[in-house]
Amino acid sequence: MTVHLFHNAHIHTPRDAGEPARGIQQAELVSYPKGAMVVEDGIITAIGHASDVMPALEEAAIEAETDCQGRCLIPGFVDPHTHMCFARLREAEFAMRLQGTPYMDILKQGGGILSSVQSVAETEEAALLESTLAQAQRALRLGTTTLEIKSGYGLDTENELKMLRVIDAVRRHTPLDVVATFLGAHAVPPAYSDDPDAFVDLVVQEMLPAVADQGIARYCDVFCEKGVFGIQQSRRILLAARQQGLELKIHADEVHDLGGAGLAAEMGAATADHLLSTGDANLEKLAAGSTVATLLPATAYSLRKPYARARFMIDHHLPVAVATDCNPGSSYTESMPFVIGLAVLNMHMSPAEALTAATLNAAYAIGMAADVGSLDKGKQADFLLIEGDSPAMLAYHAGVAPIVAVFKRGVKVAQPGDE
Repeated sequence: MTVHLFHNAHIHTPRDAGEPARGIQQAELVSYPKGAMVVEDGIITAIGHASDVMPALEEAAIEAETDCQGRCLIPGFVDPHTHMCFARLREAEFAMRLQGTPYMDILKQGGGILSSVQSVAETEEAALLESTLAQAQRALRLGTTTLEIKSGYGLDTENELKMLRVIDAVRRHTPLDVVATFLGAHAVPPAYSDDPDAFVDLVVQEMLPAVADQGIARYCDVFCEKGVFGIQQSRRILLAARQQGLELKIHADEVHDLGGAGLAAEMGAATADHLLSTGDANLEKLAAGSTVATLLPATAYSLRKPYARARFMIDHHLPVAVATDCNPGSSYTESMPFVIGLAVLNMHMSPAEALTAATLNAAYAIGMAADVGSLDKGKQADFLLIEGDSPAMLAYHAGVAPIVAVFKRGVKVAQPGDE
C-alpha cells in the first residue's frame, strides 16, 4: 500500500452531504488554509488542517511526500456534458453565425449536427478515436479528471455503436473516468424529414435495444427542441430508454421554451441541460425534484445568446452544474476554467458556487459523486494544484487556466506544457 502525504496547501472543497448542493449549500466550501491530505493507493484516507492530520501519521508509513508550496488545492473538474467524439471541425459555420445566420437555419441547410453526422460516417473508427483522444487529453491538461461524452453524430445504429465504442476506448486509454451517453435522438436525419416519427420508431425499436446489448452507455439523452424532437416524441424515447435500463438526460429549452425542463421534472431525469429559454414555472418544477440543472455558458457565449439564469435557479434551490458542451459547432472548448470564469462573470455565480457546479454537482449529474467531485475521506484523490490562495483565481485570471498540476488517484497525470 502506497501512502502519499500532500501538505502545505490551501485546500478548498465542496461539502458532500450525500446529495447535490442546492441553495446556500452550493456556496459552502470546506477550507483548510494550512491543509494536508493523505492518499493511500489512490484513495483519500485523511484530510484537514495540517495540525490535525500530521500528528496522526507515523513517519515510517509515509512513502512519498509532496510540498504543495502554499498553492491552492481543489477537486479535479468534472465535465458532465460534452460531444467531444467527432471527426471534423466546423469553422465555416462559426463564420456564418457571426454573420447572423441562426443555428436552426444552418441545421436545415444540412450543416450543424448533420454535417458532423456525415463526417463521422466517413471516418474510420481508429481515426475517430485519435481525434476524440486529442480532445480528452486537452481537457485533462486543463484540469478535467472525469467527464461525460455523448454519441449523437451517428443517427443510425451502426455509427452510434461505433461512437460508443470510441468513447469506451477513451476511458481505457486515458487516466480519465469517462461516462458514456447515448444521444441517437440528436437530430432528425434528412431521410426522415417528412416522417420524424418513423425515426423515433428506429431509435426506440432498433437503436436502444442495440445500445443496451452493447453495455457501454449509462445514460440516454434526447434533444427536446422545436424543429427537432417534441415533448411526446422525447417522452416516448426516454420511456423506452428507461425500460432498457438506461438513466435519463434531456437537452431542454436551448432555443425555445418548449417544456423540456418540465418533461425532465416529470420523468425524474438525472439532468436537464442548457435551459437558456426555460420559464419560471418549469424551473420551479425542476427544483422540487432531484434533477440537476446542467448549464453550458460557453454555448451561450459562442452563440451570443443570453445566459441561463443561474442566479434564479440557485436562489430557488435548484442544484446547478456547469459543463463545457465541447462540440465542433456551438461550443468548441475543453476548458472548464473558461466555463467557471463565464459562470462567475456572466451568470452571477460566486466563485464558490461555480466550483461546486464544476465538481460536486457535476459529479452528481453523471452518477459519479460516490467517487469524485469533492475531497472527502474514501473518495478518489482527484485534485488540482492551481495558482493563488482560493478558487477565485479561476475567474480572476481571465482567459487563462491557472493549473500547476493535475492529479488522478493521487498520481500526477498532467501539467502545463504537456503534449
